[in-house]
Amino acid sequence: MAFLRLQGTRVLAVDLAGDAVRAKNGAMVAYDGEMTFKKMTGGGEGLRGLMTRRITGEAMAVMEVKGHGTCYFADRATEINLVRLDGEKLFVEASNLLVTETSLRTGTTFTGLRGASQGNGLFTTTVEGTGQAAILSDGPAIVLRVTAQTPLVVDPGAYVAHTGGLRQQLQTAVGWRTLVGEGSGESFQIRFEGDGLVYVQPSERITVGGQL
Repeated sequence: MAFLRLQGTRVLAVDLAGDAVRAKNGAMVAYDGEMTFKKMTGGGEGLRGLMTRRITGEAMAVMEVKGHGTCYFADRATEINLVRLDGEKLFVEASNLLVTETSLRTGTTFTGLRGASQGNGLFTTTVEGTGQAAILSDGPAIVLRVTAQTPLVVDPGAYVAHTGGLRQQLQTAVGWRTLVGEGSGESFQIRFEGDGLVYVQPSERITVGGQL
C-alpha cells in the first residue's frame, strides 16, 4: 500500500513497496529506488471513461508510478493538501489534482454554472473510494465544515474542492452598492448546503463571475 506524506507543504513524498499511484504528468521531481513511469489518460477508467473525457473535455494528463522506493512530487511550488477518503466522493478540478492512490476511482460530473463562473468547463473531476489523494491550492487551503445549520458561501476563485453530500447554488451579489462602485466586487458566489467539507484557498483565481 502506498504511503503519502508531506515534506514541508509543497512537496509530496510517496513511499512505494511494489505498488503504484497515479500522478499529474510531469509532477515527479525526484525519486530513489527503482521506479517505472507509464503515461495514462485520466478522467475515468475504461472505455466509458474515455468516451466521457472526449465529450466533457475534463481530461487529465496523468502517469502511473510504480516501484520500490520513494517518489517526490511537486507542481510549481504550489501548496499540497492531503485528503483521506473513506467511501466518500471528492469533487476537484483536474488541474488541482496531484496524486491519487490506485484504490481510488476517477470520473467526471456536471457542474453547470458553477464551473463556468470559475472560468472552467461545465464538468469537473470526481475521485471516490477508500484511500488518499493529494490536491493543490494557491497558498495553504483551509477546510470548512458545512452543516444543515451552517451553510457556506465561497468565492468561485477561492474554491478548490469539496467532499460530502453538498448541494451547490450559484448566487449573485450584484446590488445597488455594486452598481455605484461601492460593493465588494464579488459578483457571483457559490452557496453550499448540506453536510460536508469545502477546501478554500487564500488566493483568488481570475474568474468569469468574479468581476463584472
